[in-house]
Amino acid sequence: MIYKSWSDRLAPYQVRSRVFGTRWRGLDPDQVYAFLGEVADEIARLEREATTSHAELVRVRQGLRLWKERHNGCRFTEPWLRMNSRRPQ
Repeated sequence: MIYKSWSDRLAPYQVRSRVFGTRWRGLDPDQVYAFLGEVADEIARLEREATTSHAELVRVRQGLRLWKERHNGCRFTEPWLRMNSRRPQ
């Protein structure tokens, strides 16, 4: 995956405001701009999703950090080691 800096990424407003030159027998401008609108909407949705995912990531990392701090001295032992010192068959 190629990561771009925030300044290099395409923003929805850039897609919406893009202007194309006209040519004889060119594409239908209404269709082009309608498609650009759909692309801009998708970019905006993905940006919101990335922001939400990042916030969730930060929350989970903080929770894990707190859990590790609370359980720093804890050691897990198998239940059979606590009872008989013999592993069940």
